[in-house]
Amino acid sequence: MDAQQPLTDDSLDEAADAFQRLRPRLFGIAYRILGSVSEAEDVVQDVWVRWQGTDRSGVLDTGAFLAKITTRLAINVAQSARVRREAYVGPWLPEPVDTSVDPQVGAERGEALELAVLLVLEKLNPVERAAYVLREAFDYPYDDIAGMLRLSQANTRQIVSRARKRLSAERRDPVDTAEHRRLLDAFVAAAQHGDVAALEHVLSADVVAYADGNGIRGVARLEVAGARRVARISAFAKKFFPDADYGVAEANGLPSLLLTKGSVAVALVSVTVGPDGIDGLYWVLAPDKLSAYEQSARRLTVRPRQTG
Repeated sequence: MDAQQPLTDDSLDEAADAFQRLRPRLFGIAYRILGSVSEAEDVVQDVWVRWQGTDRSGVLDTGAFLAKITTRLAINVAQSARVRREAYVGPWLPEPVDTSVDPQVGAERGEALELAVLLVLEKLNPVERAAYVLREAFDYPYDDIAGMLRLSQANTRQIVSRARKRLSAERRDPVDTAEHRRLLDAFVAAAQHGDVAALEHVLSADVVAYADGNGIRGVARLEVAGARRVARISAFAKKFFPDADYGVAEANGLPSLLLTKGSVAVALVSVTVGPDGIDGLYWVLAPDKLSAYEQSARRLTVRPRQTG
């Protein structure tokens, strides 16, 4: 256990300042590993509690030290989360995060941030996921990652390589941002008017839709495939959410459809786009996940809470 140092007001203020500077990166690591805003926030708060009680005079690299703790705690949470998600009703989707405030959630790159990518990462075990995230999203050297994960450098390289191949096999080459936005705008307009034909026009023939409602009545509990079926379900949103306002918001680095009633989000839809149109729809309908999305915009303005 780390030795305790005297907790003066000055030392705690310095610790809080150092932690706050690194907090976006720590959240970014935990969020990518967990796919959950709330779980990532819990991990970051736990890291802060441990940081308060650490003998910081012996820490040579604060960023590396805190990233290591964050990664290990996130892996532990991910291992227990697997059991909980097996009991989830219908498709489980990652919690979306509002990246308009912090465009890359503390990363130098937006890698491993899109909902579709996070969903694929869920198919990896937590250690594989962590290794991929640390390398691809945060560009940590392999020897640093090996130390964080208590693995050999050779094993770490193999894990990252396998993860890259897994994601490459399940992802299509993305289209440019302008085309993504054009198709999303067309989808929003068609869905808002319940226009099935117009929806079919912007969907690829093999489009797949996922709806995360965790048991909400009327929400599909299985993936829906094919342009005609997905178009009909998308058009039905007009009746499922009467009087909802349709708008475009940013989620996980991409523009997404946000449905609100009053000031409350009732649905968020992210899309993936291929050469033939929209090929993936990710409907987040579970109230707790929508609430986490709305709260994520305020994440950077909150100073860590001192304990003890």
